[in-house]
Amino acid sequence: MKYALLLFSALILLSCNQEQDPAISDSGNWWKEGILYQIYPQSFKDTDGDGFGDFKGVIEKLDYIESLGVTMVWMNPFFESPLVDNGYDVSDYRAIHPRYGSMDDFEKMLQGFHDRGIKFVLDVVVNHSSDQHDWFQQSRSSRDNPYRDYYHWWPAEKGEPPYRYSIFDPEGAWEYDSLSNAYYLHYFADAQPDLNWENPKVRQEVQDIMKFWIEKGVDGFRLDAFQFASKDITFPEWPEGHEKDFIKWYGMRPELHDYLREMNEEVLSKFDVFAVAEGAGSSFQDAHDLVDEERKELQMAYHFETVSISRTPEGYTMPELREVLTKWDSAFVDKGWIAIFLANHDNSRLVNRFGNPDPKFRAASTKMLNTLLLSMKGTPYLYFGDELGMTNIDMPTIEEYVDVSALGEYKAAVEQGRDLDDFMKELNYNSRENSRTPMHWDKTKEAGFTTGMPWKKVNENYLEINVENQEQDPNSVLNHLRKMTKLRSDNPVLVYGKYKLIDKEDQHVYAFSRILDQEKFIVLLNFSSENSSLSNPEISSKQEVLINNHQGISIDGNTVDLLPYQALVLKDTE
Repeated sequence: MKYALLLFSALILLSCNQEQDPAISDSGNWWKEGILYQIYPQSFKDTDGDGFGDFKGVIEKLDYIESLGVTMVWMNPFFESPLVDNGYDVSDYRAIHPRYGSMDDFEKMLQGFHDRGIKFVLDVVVNHSSDQHDWFQQSRSSRDNPYRDYYHWWPAEKGEPPYRYSIFDPEGAWEYDSLSNAYYLHYFADAQPDLNWENPKVRQEVQDIMKFWIEKGVDGFRLDAFQFASKDITFPEWPEGHEKDFIKWYGMRPELHDYLREMNEEVLSKFDVFAVAEGAGSSFQDAHDLVDEERKELQMAYHFETVSISRTPEGYTMPELREVLTKWDSAFVDKGWIAIFLANHDNSRLVNRFGNPDPKFRAASTKMLNTLLLSMKGTPYLYFGDELGMTNIDMPTIEEYVDVSALGEYKAAVEQGRDLDDFMKELNYNSRENSRTPMHWDKTKEAGFTTGMPWKKVNENYLEINVENQEQDPNSVLNHLRKMTKLRSDNPVLVYGKYKLIDKEDQHVYAFSRILDQEKFIVLLNFSSENSSLSNPEISSKQEVLINNHQGISIDGNTVDLLPYQALVLKDTE
């Protein structure tokens, strides 16, 4: 979901004190020490020619996924669904949509991951369900139905309900339903009615669903849009314009913590699993309240501030990114754990947002960004295709869009009288459809994704950017990522080491160190399309070069000269 990743809100934590030297082999910390790879299943690999990715396609590519050096996979929803929002509208939480295969296919895929030492994270969409779910069909059938209180209803005889904003629906979050002469609440699309978490029966249903999938063998949960789950069911009037501070008004109600503690006690604490919620509230305290170990709620904080600074075509500045990453690290120095991500299914492509998609710089800047992700403290979340440097796809007209979010934004832009040329320029850059185009496997038709007509147009640059090409090039984006995942997995300093800025002022070079006991790594990242230099006593020509995304390197004494988008990881040998 967009705010939710506007999240992959997400959150996973037990506590970790940076000043300690925890054992990398501690199995209870597997979600801290791991590297997560997110798969958008309908765009990954199709094996039956229907144009949609499926479980058998993932099974076919298990060895490839293992070769990336990742230890966890999060897959977007594949439950039974009418697919109004590509599966984020679930009509049966225990059934597989036939598009993806059968339950037997799922179990074979899961076993394949486990055989390779890879954990599996399930995307659980329980802020809302589909309006086709039996719970909602029962709920709307009459006011005295036992399922009535599974959702939020406002009787029409009380007049129109107080205004609530909808992320996907410009008309607002209340939808009139004539069957029982009442309005139901939907923070997202009108086909996604919000569940009533204030009803203990709903919470019990969700806990039972989680246990069902744990018994299948899943290792973790990503709770979609969960910071919005609790509502004030008296629905008071809120001041005009309140929705401009959406997280404050719609998210993180105090009761949410009671529900998470209940979930932890009944489910999470009984198994070796973790849970991360999409979104971390609007303050560091909100995030800590969700994930600090003594809270007994979730395990990892997943905030949106990094992606929020890059939402317009005008872009962001490196100092802005450095400031965001540094302040979040500082807030979690003594306890808590955070996710590190720059891209997912709710945002456009990594290299377009934070790097440079120009063919001259695309590979170098993608390598640099992947170096950043895999050298920060926190659990890195990688998004499929970013290991290749896949880019945005050009879609200049609204007729090319199918995403419910894009269509809702366009409708709102029309109603608000916005300049539609400007709007489409922004949508073309920012739409999450950019990150949902099919995976580029090879140079054959449709990039080897399908033998049929793909559900989404394949980016025309697949002939250059694909797995087949990059497997054969030792200096490719793909092979650079493999070097970085191995470096991180082999060196606890990149997992638990203290993060410290080396230079706080440079406008182009992001320089920091990671220190654990007597071991020190230096990370130097040039976020510029021009050569850049940095002088600092912590840099030395005597340091061992562990990672270099260019062929050359120039360090003279305490001064390093960096090529455009050059990324270096150095080891202090003194």
